[in-house]
Amino acid sequence: MDRAEKREFVTELNEVFKASGSVVVAHYSGLTVAQMNDLRSRMRSAGGTVKVAKNRLAKIALQGTESEGIADLFTGQTLIAYSDDPIAAPKVAVDFAKGNDKLVVLGGAMGSTNLDAEGVKSLATLPSLDELRAKLVGMIQTPATRIAQVVNAPAGQLARVFGAYAKKDEAA
Repeated sequence: MDRAEKREFVTELNEVFKASGSVVVAHYSGLTVAQMNDLRSRMRSAGGTVKVAKNRLAKIALQGTESEGIADLFTGQTLIAYSDDPIAAPKVAVDFAKGNDKLVVLGGAMGSTNLDAEGVKSLATLPSLDELRAKLVGMIQTPATRIAQVVNAPAGQLARVFGAYAKKDEAA
């Protein structure tokens, strides 16, 4: 890499660290090319990206971003996985690491929050943004029918009470 390429790489990574919903840092030592391509394709289908990071350039790119606290994770052979959806990158990285012990999740960042490996794993267990939206729509639709039933119930109860009083008066 010449200086111009390095400068472009640092600028690109800086934008990634500023704009991404979450960033996961992992060691990939021992992964084959086929396994790395599998990880990349899984991440791409989830809406994320995987990049092999040069540690020195990644640390430079972190300067001035909210994620600056994860600079100490960049030692050895590291890669970064990032996505706009804060759940997508951690979910794919943790799922891939479960099936392949060569990928070791070190930690990451979600905005200004620095995450250790356990933090990334717990973030991966959360439902994705699309799943949350579906649950929210379901929750909104269900109460609408319940509200209609509740609103109609008092009127029905009043009618039954008036009917009972009417029958009582007729009997008397």
